[in-house]
Amino acid sequence: MGDRYASFANSGPGRGLVKRLGLPDPPRLRRYTPGDPLTEGPVLIGAAPGGRLGDQVRKVLSAAGVETVDEPLTDGRHGALIFDATGLSGPEELSHLYEFFHPTARSVHRCGRVIVLGTPPSSAGPHEATAQRALEGLTRSIGKEFGRGITSQLVHVEPGGEGALESTLRFLLSGRSAYVSGQVITIGAGSPPTPADWQQPLAGRTALVTGAARGIGAAIARVLARDGAEVIALDVPQAGDALAGVANDVRGRALQLDLTAAGAGERLASYLGGPLDIVVHNAGITRDRTIAKMDAAGWQSVLAVNLVAPERLNEALLARELIRGGGTIVGVASIAGIAGNRGQTNYATSKAGVIGLVESSAPALRERGITINAVAPGFIETAMTAKMPVALREAGRRMNSMAQGGLPVDVAETIAWFASPGSATITGNVVRVCGQSLLGA
Repeated sequence: MGDRYASFANSGPGRGLVKRLGLPDPPRLRRYTPGDPLTEGPVLIGAAPGGRLGDQVRKVLSAAGVETVDEPLTDGRHGALIFDATGLSGPEELSHLYEFFHPTARSVHRCGRVIVLGTPPSSAGPHEATAQRALEGLTRSIGKEFGRGITSQLVHVEPGGEGALESTLRFLLSGRSAYVSGQVITIGAGSPPTPADWQQPLAGRTALVTGAARGIGAAIARVLARDGAEVIALDVPQAGDALAGVANDVRGRALQLDLTAAGAGERLASYLGGPLDIVVHNAGITRDRTIAKMDAAGWQSVLAVNLVAPERLNEALLARELIRGGGTIVGVASIAGIAGNRGQTNYATSKAGVIGLVESSAPALRERGITINAVAPGFIETAMTAKMPVALREAGRRMNSMAQGGLPVDVAETIAWFASPGSATITGNVVRVCGQSLLGA
């Protein structure tokens, strides 16, 4: 079911009515099509004195064919605003943010981008850490103020990670990040490899996607294949026909396997025949009831599929060295795991556990050269959300800075960014794909 309200609001008669009545105004988001430019106008770059990232940002954008300017345009709009805040040494210097954003707040293209670059507070001294932590409030507020599909992000760059910016800048500036806003991303130290072709950064890589037969899983398989990966699409035998269709679409392989079954890890290992570069734990189920009304089977089945199976699968693959160094694991969590949700204690518990799995596994996996991250989708337009009661469905769509639901491809694009070899110093992150939902924000 499509979003009829959004279609009406973006029509000629609808635009006028929405404006007059002050109704939610969902913008038509700029999503990625291969060959698109990263931005729709020049990028204005500003910095606090002593910033360490400005030159690298200009180098990356120049290589990507993006025009940069150091002074606000007097005619036309900016495709993005980027501010290097790594030079802030204390809270008294936060005035540099006001001086940059106050005169430029209305100068950004519809569906433009705002990116603030900072230093992780944990890597800074006391006064500097105070200023760096303040950036989070700024970027999240900008995401809610600028409107018109403009996104706003804070990117923490650890000292030594200056050369690892390109993958993240390309993602955040492009239409790939259409439904990602108000997020805090940390780039670790190191110099990741540069893909030979940024249009196909996953060329030569093999990806396993669980729950790939439909919805978000099918979109993940298609986007990873579009970006060059060979995809193994996995789902339960009951979804065999749909799974085969997805595998045929992406010219990949289909594997029918219940990951909660005894010996599933061993069966998968014997099927693979070689190591993986990308593992995406997308398979998930819901069995919604309040905890007072939920039976034990409803609790156990959701935890088994959504959390226990990914943990066991990781263990099985890692024990057999079936994830290459330089590889990545991505879990699909949910904003329910961050904010909770009435009637979903089992689901929220499992998805909070996925976040815990990422955070607890990241240090040890880093030593093996493997990254692990998670996406946390908000309201995404799928067959499942189409079955929700109308009032709940509309609330889910409108209660975010974009005033609309996301699409499965929005989740898939974020996972593809995590999976890129250029993102090899990004680990332990949880990025919400929720249009900056009011829940958990």
